[in-house]
Amino acid sequence: MSKLKVSLIISFILLWCISQSVKAQQFHGGITAGLVGSQVAGDTYSGYKKGGVYAGGFVSLDVSDRSAFQMELTYFQKGSRENPTEKNNYDFYLFRADYIELPLLYQYKTGKDKKFIIEAGPSMGVLVGYYEEDEREVISDYTDNVPARLTLQFNLGIRWMIAGRFGVDFRTHHSLLNIRTKNVTGDVWRIWTYGQFHDALVLSLFYQIK
Repeated sequence: MSKLKVSLIISFILLWCISQSVKAQQFHGGITAGLVGSQVAGDTYSGYKKGGVYAGGFVSLDVSDRSAFQMELTYFQKGSRENPTEKNNYDFYLFRADYIELPLLYQYKTGKDKKFIIEAGPSMGVLVGYYEEDEREVISDYTDNVPARLTLQFNLGIRWMIAGRFGVDFRTHHSLLNIRTKNVTGDVWRIWTYGQFHDALVLSLFYQIK
C-alpha cells in the first residue's frame, strides 16, 4: 500500500476518532464543496485564471462560547493558466496540481447570533497528481523541476451560516514554501525564501451535520 493511501486512511481514522470522543455540545462535523480560482506567483503569469474544485469534510471543537478549532480533510485543485488573446499574445500555459490537504484552523464566532465566523490557520498538502503543458509541448513529460510532494499553506477566511445547518465559506489560500523542487529564473520572494507559490481563492458551500 502506498504512503499516500496510508496517510489518507490515518487521517480519516483521526477525524472519526475525534468525532466519537468529543461530547455532542462541543463537537460539530460536516461536509463542504466549492470552486477554486488559482494562480502561481513566480511563473511569469498573473491572475486567478485556473479553475478547480474543492471538496471534503471537517470536524470542529468548541473551546469557548465564541472560539473553536477546526480540522479538515479536503481534495484541492490548484495551478495556473494562460490563454492566447487577440492582442498579440500567443502564449498558452496550463498547470494542474491536485492535492489532499489537512487544514487546522482557529475560528472566532462574531455577531449577536454568531452566524459569522472568522477563520485562520495553516494547512499541509500532499501532491496526488499534476499535469503541465505550453503551446509547444507537454512539459510534465520531460521537466526535472517537478512540484514538491509536500506543501505548507496559510488560510484566512470568513464563513456565514445562511440558514439552519447550511453556510457559505470564502477563503484565501497562500503557499509558504516553494512548490517546486528547484529554483528557476523568475522566482519571487515570499516571507523567507525564493520560489513559486500557489495562491487561491475558494468559495464553498458547507453543511454542518451536527
